[in-house]
Amino acid sequence: MNQFTRQSSQSADIQTLPDDIAEELTRLPGEVMSVSDSPSISPPAPLSQDEVRTIVMSLMLTMFLAALDQTIVATALPTIGRQFQDVSNLSWVITAYLLASTAVAPVFGTLSDIYGRKAMLITSLSLFIAGSILCAIAPSMPMLILARGLQGLGGGGIMPVVQTVISDVVSPRERGQYQAYFSSVWMVGGILGPVIGGVFAEHLHWSMIFWINLPLAAAALGLLLPKMKKIPVFHRKRKVDWLGGVLLMASAVVFMLVLTWGGTRYPWLSPTVLSMVGGAVALALTFVWHARRADEPFLPLPLLGGSVAPFALTAGGCGLGAITGLTVQLPLYYESVYHLSASEAGLALIPLAAVSTCGAAIAGRTMARAKHYKRVAIIGTSWAAICGLGLTVTTLPLWGLLTLMAAFALGLGTTFPVCVVSLQNSVARPQVGTITGAMNFFRALMSSFTVAAFAAILLIALGADIPLAGEHHAAGGIPAIPVEDMRHAFRYVFAAATALMTTASLCLIMMEERPLAGPSTTQAVEMAE
Repeated sequence: MNQFTRQSSQSADIQTLPDDIAEELTRLPGEVMSVSDSPSISPPAPLSQDEVRTIVMSLMLTMFLAALDQTIVATALPTIGRQFQDVSNLSWVITAYLLASTAVAPVFGTLSDIYGRKAMLITSLSLFIAGSILCAIAPSMPMLILARGLQGLGGGGIMPVVQTVISDVVSPRERGQYQAYFSSVWMVGGILGPVIGGVFAEHLHWSMIFWINLPLAAAALGLLLPKMKKIPVFHRKRKVDWLGGVLLMASAVVFMLVLTWGGTRYPWLSPTVLSMVGGAVALALTFVWHARRADEPFLPLPLLGGSVAPFALTAGGCGLGAITGLTVQLPLYYESVYHLSASEAGLALIPLAAVSTCGAAIAGRTMARAKHYKRVAIIGTSWAAICGLGLTVTTLPLWGLLTLMAAFALGLGTTFPVCVVSLQNSVARPQVGTITGAMNFFRALMSSFTVAAFAAILLIALGADIPLAGEHHAAGGIPAIPVEDMRHAFRYVFAAATALMTTASLCLIMMEERPLAGPSTTQAVEMAE
């Protein structure tokens, strides 16, 4: 029986490290890191179940902050626009947050591998709190937009750091169950956000949607900080490749602006959009060129290769893209075809969000017990593809549509814990933050791309009645469209979602299924006792 003990890694080698850590270190490419230059690795005694539970609760509360602020602002936008007498720039209140949070996700993931999880978690929460305060007291629309950007910097850091801390305190074998818990946090945040934002804007003051972050952040820090010293330390101090980080963020921001403005503010084939696409590609190629030549690149390209990472990243991106794209477009379908009100259409989205969490929970529990853990995700994504095909080729009453949509979501949800844990299990622990940040980065880009693609597919299918350049938004809404035309157009949207889930299933089939490293949490506690 092995007892984890703190030791100086200056004298440590693979033979003296615990089996699961030694296994991970041998998987790391030599050009990225060797055991001898990782002085910060310090595996401590296993945490007790109570300690793990406290840490997980505080991390869930921390992630709830990020999840809530992606949706809580939407219903308060009309009130904000009236107060500042500026409606034309309202969309930037949301866009600024999304741009900032997407761009910094890989930055915080990598920095947590260099400076430690505690430092980056405190930094991201501090930025988030500072941004929330500045949003609440903003005297004008430009200041509110800038403050939302600052808040997005913190929110974008919370996601990868929280997921990385989970990887530090829970073994891969049981990590899938905890990833399912965090999926439920996103579901709750997505449902409660618009409701809370509307109530605050109507009955209190719109600034309350930002002030509420302060007590929540204080509670999260109060629960987490006393336990941080007991969390295993796996970061490694090294030189930061700031140039690589800036190039990566710049390419992401330009690409996100293309997806945000294309087909709405500017036509897709306009000189503005085409020049931005060229700029994003040039920045991305420059980043790749720099990463290949840097001694310690910001995002080591070998991490994104191999037999696990590209398939897990693609499968997870397809799953999140499908659910995000459908969530954005389905209210239009519900209102146009089934004549639901806006609030009823919002409620009709609950099966898609809630049941996907059930799928994640099933996959997480399966991973803790099954040797061939990826099979549950292969079955789930294949089932989702079949349900998506059913949505494509059939015309259903509302109850039938919601039932089939729930079945689709159940299969889709299985992708998330399997992809996250497989990615983290494929690299050494000193690089878990880097791969987790890259995962969040690519998922955000895929979600934005899918939303834009679904909108383009829908508008093209509807024909000339709705222009792609977005002039209908200025007119106050989408013109009345015959029900059959809307049904026909959405068949293409459902077909696109089916294609995404088919791609996810194929990627999971091709992904290598590596044994999950480390004992289960229960076994670790028994060893400690």
